Amino acid sequence: MTWTLPDPMLAAPVASPDLPPGWAGEPKWDGWRAQFSIDQGRVVLRSRRGTDMAPGFPEVVAAAGQLPDATALDGELVVWETGRLAFERLQGRLQRRGATAARLASEWPAHYVAFDVLRLAGTNTVAWPYRRRRAALEELFSEHQLAAPWALCPSTTDPDTAREWLTWSAVGLEGLVFKQLDTPYRPAARGWRKYKVRETQEAIVGAITGPLAAPRSLLLGRFDAAGHLQYTGRTTTLPQAAGRTLAGLLAPASSEHPWTGWTFSAGWGTRDQLKFHPVHPEVVVEVLADTAVDDGRFRHPVRFLRVREDLTVGQLPLFGA
Repeated sequence: MTWTLPDPMLAAPVASPDLPPGWAGEPKWDGWRAQFSIDQGRVVLRSRRGTDMAPGFPEVVAAAGQLPDATALDGELVVWETGRLAFERLQGRLQRRGATAARLASEWPAHYVAFDVLRLAGTNTVAWPYRRRRAALEELFSEHQLAAPWALCPSTTDPDTAREWLTWSAVGLEGLVFKQLDTPYRPAARGWRKYKVRETQEAIVGAITGPLAAPRSLLLGRFDAAGHLQYTGRTTTLPQAAGRTLAGLLAPASSEHPWTGWTFSAGWGTRDQLKFHPVHPEVVVEVLADTAVDDGRFRHPVRFLRVREDLTVGQLPLFGA
């Protein structure tokens, strides 16, 4: 009978970074979630949503021979660059094939950080509790002396160690994932927990969505060294009170706005264009963002905190700094 990969187990967000008793903590990587299996020599590398990732990552497929046959892993694809995780080096890899994919694999090789084992030499391990799966995963790495691109995700039951990992955000780690020691791998269930490191930053309001009298969200930017206003990201929907406050501070832009003629996507995975209104780039706001930043831009929407009337646009760090 053919064995198929289960749906990935998921994590629900939590507000506290404290590791609960009876749980293990793992670093949350800034990469792409991926399940891997080798069965009778056939390799499967698929994304959380089921996309076939194998053609874009030939270096991972080529390393399948290090694993025993009929083995399946859950983990994260990451790329390291000069001592940090470089998510931007992963972008575009799914669309690459053949010689182009091989060239990118040579220039920016991906690593597969394994954090779970779903099948081991023909034995289905999904029903095993986390502590048993974790021990089997560690033994797999030890016995087979797995080397790059394979990497073993750290795991701890020590709260102090987990908190220390939170200081790794400078190299691109996003936070922590918590997994209960005595629970099985539950496909598609949000049985794990995740805590994301967030930090406050300042940005310039360059445009808004919604009417100027009641802005719904903000398009943010920072000036670069050449004096150009570069786009850095977008906020989530503003609270009504915040919208009213900003409405009294924002002024409609002239025809010479730096983003005149620009277009923005309405959302991830859509070709629809966002309807927005440029404003005079003079209002500075403070936002709460996670650590996922690509080339100076927030990868995820940020949350508006407050207007920084004490700061001028010239006091902000330059784009990309």
